[in-house]
Order: sequence, then structure tokens, then C-alpha cells
Amino acid sequence: MTDVLLRAFWAPLTETYFQKALIGGCLVAIVAGAVGCLVVLRRMAFLGDALSHAMIAGVAGGYLVMKLLFGYEAHALGMLLGSLLAAVITVALIGFVSRISRIKEDTAIGIMYTGVFALGVVVVSIFRSYIHIDLMHFIMGDILGVADSDLWVSAFVSAGVLTVLILFFRHFQLATFDPIMAASIGLPVLLIDYALTTCVSLVVVSAVSMVGVILVVGLLITPAATAYLLSDRLDRMMALAALFGVTSVIGGLYLCVWLDSAGGGAVMLFGTLQFLVVLTVAPRYGLLARWLRLRRLVPQTVVEDVLTTMLRHEGETPLTVIRQFVQQHVSLPKALRQMEQDGLISAAPDGYRLTEIGLKEGRQVLRAHRLWETYLASIGTPQEDLHFTADRMEHVRADGTVDYLDEKLGKPVLDPHGKEIPPRQNNIHNIQ
Repeated sequence: MTDVLLRAFWAPLTETYFQKALIGGCLVAIVAGAVGCLVVLRRMAFLGDALSHAMIAGVAGGYLVMKLLFGYEAHALGMLLGSLLAAVITVALIGFVSRISRIKEDTAIGIMYTGVFALGVVVVSIFRSYIHIDLMHFIMGDILGVADSDLWVSAFVSAGVLTVLILFFRHFQLATFDPIMAASIGLPVLLIDYALTTCVSLVVVSAVSMVGVILVVGLLITPAATAYLLSDRLDRMMALAALFGVTSVIGGLYLCVWLDSAGGGAVMLFGTLQFLVVLTVAPRYGLLARWLRLRRLVPQTVVEDVLTTMLRHEGETPLTVIRQFVQQHVSLPKALRQMEQDGLISAAPDGYRLTEIGLKEGRQVLRAHRLWETYLASIGTPQEDLHFTADRMEHVRADGTVDYLDEKLGKPVLDPHGKEIPPRQNNIHNIQ
């Protein structure tokens, strides 16, 4: 068994194609994860997709220029510069259209990237005798067929982009989280935006030959989104995103070899599986943590029902009485514990007693109940329905609703049953 596992993991590492794929993929994954964090935080995920599709026009243009002017076939540097130029033009067009017209940025992205992509397809079809681009390879990628030139491109791009991110980290951070403040202290926010877009373009250009147009956005976004679930600090998020990107490449390459599947698809499948695992078990923002928090939450209606029940039974209130008047018995023990922790009630020999804070809270709930009864009576609600309806409406107390009701009714002092309506009190303890 050990020999089988050893061969399964070690045998691919002895192959040159696997080593190249591993090195190139990891280089791209590290820089894509770091840049992807800024893309995710700025909600620019669709822009990465736009740039990756617009690249075909740049690749075609670069290929055509190198062929017609210099007589070269496919040339990595020429296609890199062409792709970068196409990406910058696409971003400039998106910004121009969104600024001078009613068209929103997301709509402008949809228009411009499809237009530039279509231009690339038309150019390739017209000059197909000069341009020999395998569109399927361009779309799907071939990480196991990485050439030496692709490795050098990835290395230089990764080094350059990471250097920019490290040197101008504070600028990117401030422009991402508070662009207004960044502009107020003199930072060139527009220039920073263009610098980030250039970095994204370079990453997309260097990654598309490995994972293809369709999946390059996943390599840019998925590791960053996974890290976003685990950290609230940008520097840590970038480090985690780079780590998840590397593990996506390593795990995906092994899946590709073991299952004899497409390399780019396997890489992104592994990355997506990582995201789903973290989404489930993340300690603060995962689904499991959210479910546990919801289980611990106490419905406010239960707390308020307990307060009014104890207020109506002055002094010490037995637990049997509370259970009789509070309908949600399942939440009641949890509510009583929470209320005791919040200082609303205190334990007594035969039940519970309201504290001073609890008395104030209970009076405000009772005030809302009696004002709702008064309002319902004023609009002709039958007498026998007043209490039942107001019992449900008393929990509607947000955003000055009860104060508005009090003003509308002329600040009454008695409810329809002749009972006193408690006055409004400020600085009331906030019920969780």
C-alpha cells in the first residue's frame, strides 16, 4: 500500500512536463492569489473575465505584427505585449463609456469585452493564413504543455507584479477600503486603479496559456475568496490566497495525472473543492459557524414576552407562570439564561425577578402594547381583538415606530381599557 502511494505521488514528479507545470502553475497561483484579493475586495471579479476574453484580440494583433513585420511565427513577447495592450484598451473603453453616458460600469464591461473579443475572433478568421492560433487551446489552456518561454514569462510577470504590490501595498490598501480618504490625502486614486488593472492584465496574460480563458478568472478569484472567509486583514488574506492557489495547482495537477483529465479543469476543480470546505468550516464566516450562532440566538419576541409577563405579575414570578404566558417554550430556557446574563432578570427562590433594567425594558414593551391597542381601537378594531392583535404588534418598535404612533394619537395617557400607558424612557438597555 505504501509503495503504491509513493509511486502515485513520486512518479509524476520525475516527469519534466509535470515539473514545468508545477513551477509555472505555482508562480502564477501565488501572484494571482495576491492580486485576486484586491479584485475580490473591490468587487471587480467580472473585470478579470472581461480582460481574459479581450486578450484574444491582443494575441491576434501581436501574432500578426510579429509575422508581417519580423517574419516570426508565435512569439511569446509579442503576444504578451499585444494582450496587455488589448487589456488596457478594454479597461480604458469601459471607464470612458461608464463616465460619459448613463451606462453603468457592469453594463459597459459586458459591452466592451464582448466587442473586443469579437474583434479578435474576426481578425483571426480574416488572417487565418497568417495567424495560427488554436482557439480551443486558448479557451481551455494546457498546463501540462507549458513551454520554457511560458515559464520565463510567468517568472518575470510574477516578480514584477509582486514587487509592485509590496512597494505600494499601503496605497492599494487605502484606495481599496477608503478611496475618498485616499484622494483627500493626495493619493492618485485613478492612477492606483490603473496600476491594479495593469497588474490584473499581466496576471491574466501569464495564466491564460496554462488554464485558458474560461478558468483564469477562477485562478484569480477562487483562492482569494477562500482566504476572505478566513481573514479580516489584507496582508494575511493575500498570504492565504497565495497558499490556496498553490495547493489548487498541486492538487489539480495530481488529479489531472491520476484521472487523465484536462489540467486547467482539474486545477480549478480542486480550488473549488477547497472553497467549499472552507465555506463550510471557517471559524467565523463558515456555514457551520453561522448555524451555531443562529442556534445560540434568542428571539427578541420571546425576551419581550417574558418581560411583559413578569411586569404584569409584580414581584417574584414563578417559572410555571412564565411558561403559561410565553408560547415558545423551546426558546424559553435559553432566553432566561440570556436575560440573566444581560442583567434583565435575576434568579429568585421560586422563580425570577426583574432587575431595574428589566423593569425599564418591560415598561417600554408594555407602552408599545397599549399604544397599539389605542391605535387599533381608533380605527374600529373590535374590542375582543384588541389585546390579541396588539400582543403581536408590540414587538414592532424599531426606528421610532412607537414614538410616531404616540404623536399620531395625541400622546394618550390611558389605553382603551383605562390602564395607564407608561411614558417614554431614553437610554434603555439594548436587548440582543
